[in-house]
Amino acid sequence: MGVSGCGKSTLGALLAQALDCPFLEGDSFHSPEAVAKMRGGRALTDEDRWPWLDRVGKAAADRANAQGMTVAACSALRRSYRDRLRGAIGVPVRFILLENSREKLLARLGDRSGHYMPASLLDSQFATLERPLPEEQVLILNTDEAPDLLRDAALRWLGR
Repeated sequence: MGVSGCGKSTLGALLAQALDCPFLEGDSFHSPEAVAKMRGGRALTDEDRWPWLDRVGKAAADRANAQGMTVAACSALRRSYRDRLRGAIGVPVRFILLENSREKLLARLGDRSGHYMPASLLDSQFATLERPLPEEQVLILNTDEAPDLLRDAALRWLGR
């Protein structure tokens, strides 16, 4: 989980490979209308996000039930979003928050081509982000580390 450009897809793919399970890219579950809205520089509302979170949650539940586990990259910026995902998935869910400075994330977004999420929406994501509370038991990683080191830290936290 985390804001755009934090490395969710990179770490998610590495974790899924290491755990030999499916990887779900949350961005692929957005509706065409939501993608068009973001591409146009308009931030999503909760009303835009609920159906998307439900689609991500259902897909994660289906994959986890069929194959034992799955890894999904999803912003999950608010606790209510994480709670909704937990409810939809129905099996134990663990979240990893990837974070970095606004400046470094803007640089990453500037280097990324072909993605619909413009860098101009990063501030709206930071404004939406609710840092996890201790009782959520979320691992927080700073993405200044190399992706392989982040993967290894996540695997240790997961007991793998």
